[in-house]
Amino acid sequence: MFHYSAMVNSRRTPRFNIHTGFYCLAAILPQISICSLSYHFTEDLGAFPVAANGEPFPWQELRLPNVIIPLHYDLFVHPNLTSLDFVASEKIEVLVSNATQFIILHSKDLEITNATLQSEEDSRYMKPGRELKVLSYPPHQQIALLVPEKLMPHLKYYVAIDFQAKLADGFEGFYKSTYRTVGGETRILAVTDFEPTQARMAFPCFDEPLFKANFSIKIRRESRHIALSNMPKVKTIELEGGLLEDHFETTVKMSTYLVAYIVCDFHSVSGSTSSGVKVSIYASPDKWNQTHYALQASLKLLDFYEKYFDINYPLPKLDLIAIPDFGPGAMENWGLITYRETSLLFDPKTSSASDKLWVTRVIAHELAHQWFGNLVTMEWWNDIWLNEGFANYMELIAVNATYPELQFDDYFSNVCFQVITRDSLNSSRPVSKPAETPTQIQEMFDEVSYNKGACILNMLKDFLTEEKFQKGIIHYLKKFSYRNAKNDDLWSSLSNSCLESDFTSGGVCHSDSKMTSNMLTFLGENVEVKEMMTTWTLQKGIPLLVVKQDGHSLRLQQERFLKGVFQEDPEWRVLQERYLWHIPLTYSTSSSNVIHRHILKSKTDILDLPEKTSWVKFNVDSNGYYIVHYEGHGWDQLITQLNQNHTLLRPKDRIGLIHDVFQLVDAGRLTLDKALDMTHYLQRETSSPVLLEGLSYLELLYRMMDRSNISDVSENLKRYLLQYFKPLIDRQSWSDEGSVWDRMLRSALLKLACDLNHAPCIQKAAELFSQWMESSGKLNIPADVLKIVYSVGAHTTEGWNYLLEQYELSVSSAEKNKILYGLSTSKHQEKLLKLLELGMEGKVIKTQDLAPLLHAIARNPKGQQLAWDFVRENWTHLLKKFDLGSFDIRIIISSTTSHFSCKDKLQEVKLFFESLESQGSHLDIFQIVLETITKNIKWLEKNLPTLRTWLLVST
Repeated sequence: MFHYSAMVNSRRTPRFNIHTGFYCLAAILPQISICSLSYHFTEDLGAFPVAANGEPFPWQELRLPNVIIPLHYDLFVHPNLTSLDFVASEKIEVLVSNATQFIILHSKDLEITNATLQSEEDSRYMKPGRELKVLSYPPHQQIALLVPEKLMPHLKYYVAIDFQAKLADGFEGFYKSTYRTVGGETRILAVTDFEPTQARMAFPCFDEPLFKANFSIKIRRESRHIALSNMPKVKTIELEGGLLEDHFETTVKMSTYLVAYIVCDFHSVSGSTSSGVKVSIYASPDKWNQTHYALQASLKLLDFYEKYFDINYPLPKLDLIAIPDFGPGAMENWGLITYRETSLLFDPKTSSASDKLWVTRVIAHELAHQWFGNLVTMEWWNDIWLNEGFANYMELIAVNATYPELQFDDYFSNVCFQVITRDSLNSSRPVSKPAETPTQIQEMFDEVSYNKGACILNMLKDFLTEEKFQKGIIHYLKKFSYRNAKNDDLWSSLSNSCLESDFTSGGVCHSDSKMTSNMLTFLGENVEVKEMMTTWTLQKGIPLLVVKQDGHSLRLQQERFLKGVFQEDPEWRVLQERYLWHIPLTYSTSSSNVIHRHILKSKTDILDLPEKTSWVKFNVDSNGYYIVHYEGHGWDQLITQLNQNHTLLRPKDRIGLIHDVFQLVDAGRLTLDKALDMTHYLQRETSSPVLLEGLSYLELLYRMMDRSNISDVSENLKRYLLQYFKPLIDRQSWSDEGSVWDRMLRSALLKLACDLNHAPCIQKAAELFSQWMESSGKLNIPADVLKIVYSVGAHTTEGWNYLLEQYELSVSSAEKNKILYGLSTSKHQEKLLKLLELGMEGKVIKTQDLAPLLHAIARNPKGQQLAWDFVRENWTHLLKKFDLGSFDIRIIISSTTSHFSCKDKLQEVKLFFESLESQGSHLDIFQIVLETITKNIKWLEKNLPTLRTWLLVST
């Protein structure tokens, strides 16, 4: 799964014991006596829940028992896109591992109309099934099927269930989506989205990743629609009344959350990979012409993955479909990947350079899941990072290989920098963390699983070498194909990367013949991969490496890096206790280009330098997941080097220095003037990624002052930025020319210039907007500056109203995004409120865009209070639209609160969260936000006087 919040933030949990196995039923099974199909529990019932009908429910755990193993589902579904409901039936082939008198499945919001059971013998002789009593326990989203006589071990049975439900209103389970044609007609489609725990909303099932099975799916539809599912269609049967029934091939063995089926009227474009896999891109008819880039990218990426993993994509086809209403950025259903339109469709006229990079990344991410996640699946959701972290990491490898011109390698450090913001708070969490309830599981889909997972894998790859890392993951994928795996399985595979082809006839793998399964030789010493990597996955946070150069010696010390808690605070020492990482260090010096390596396993260490050097730079190319602080004169020496000749340091090292110096200011380890002094050299910087990094921090300071209404400082910052970057701003053309990074820098610089009311920028943007209006929206404005032009155009009432009209008419999701952003920059609160009302209504502005809209309005100084008030006043309504643990709710909470920087607001937010918790709503994001606001308050107290003084000297 790919979350749109990665894009929202790009320029921008739970309690229980980990289950290592299933439950021993013998200890808790009640005795059931059978008499005329009535069921009596003769043991004490106090420990057991009460079913919806008032009877005892025979299972008390959130996790299902493992006595019944599903093997195969025969699933029939008939959605009615007029009455917006569906009828369905299924026949589940199960294997019994221990004798039992009930079957526990997941089911949510489904009306079960009939349930029967057949033994294998009954089925063979076509005997009718015996009726089963169905009990429901909604708090656990479970049903119990009570069987008339014990199911015996090692035998197969067939459970048949008839059920029906309304198509869901949100973005989960089997739900309805709508789109408007160019002619203004509203059309409906039915689509599924099941990860992590929503397959149970579409059909009763064993909805846990370990219960892999095969699925044979049949979909009934009208002739004006098509049906799609995971596998190719085998045949279509014509029925009375003009209905058609599509039968699909049986799937490979897979988890329930990967099942998918869609009924729609979409059009497609298709091609084949070099190995013969048919790839099709589907979109609504009016957007079919925006599918071609996705097809080209998918074919290239699928070919790449087959070669890289040395495993063919196991299905005959792969469909990618753009859904008009969709929660996450995309979902990796095996063979039928679903996407937000903005994550799949590319319109050359309105899609910018960053849009193209985004679409390519999301396609690469979901295709990587066809191996990581689908072929090999984590045992339980506590290890979801094995899916998501790997898919994020593989974006880097695959996009670099297939689209080197997108220069994604230069962007990857941003993936790590984004999560460091979260991971440097005490409220962070380990990569692998217990999660049991559906809300807790949903909360695992966050930047820690996605970004930190990817960053520690990239660090491990850099440590092992790319070749050994690739060999190890091939070993992992081949060993666990169609099965489930956990953390330790990955570490074993990465340590012992011998494949069948490496073995001699004597059965010895020469590459690791003297090593234990988890041991590697590194710099002449044995390294335990598992021992090293568990320090990164089982403890939260990020290490700070403190370096002090003393002649020819480097004194090293590791600490836990914390923001918002300073060294002088009494709690700082307590929060440092028991934290120790095995850090694979890299460093270079002024005297040579050699990359030196060392593993720091202890709190302190000393390294000897072979020769005198004026500076040392740790974390080469930012491949390591740690912050570096240079004590003594270390920072001064690096700043001097940047001012004298910055090119002696690699571009990624310059990015890393800018990042770390501002992070250390947040942590109270450096003064702000030191970080600002470092940015002076940027006037001579020619690398666009480095310039963007420096610009982003300076812009962040301006936004913070502007939002906090510290007008003297914000005005001086505005003057400084325009004066400092004026030569660079003036060199920018209003075009789509240059490399991806040149284009992204142009967008960022011109946007900042117009935001700061730079007269030439405002004039040019207003001129282009007027021409666009006069052409009735037909003029092609360069895509990289569209957002800027729309934002300036929205400053007038006439322009704002025209943009809203064009928003309704546009068939480009990329353009709609840019228009909506422009509308959100209005200085008029009544206009911002109108946008929020339209977002709540969900017609003109779709509900899926409400969270990004709130995020954009909250960034607007004129909208930040409005957005916060809106969330509090409409909280109940928001929870009807989005699940409590959903990404949307977490984005809504964090984006409307985490920029606050005064004690009154902290108290307001705290009281709101306390009121929610008193009603039983608890989310990890609450504590993250409170810590972030506290950090902002302390930052201002510590750094505002310094910033004020520095600006007076510098402007």
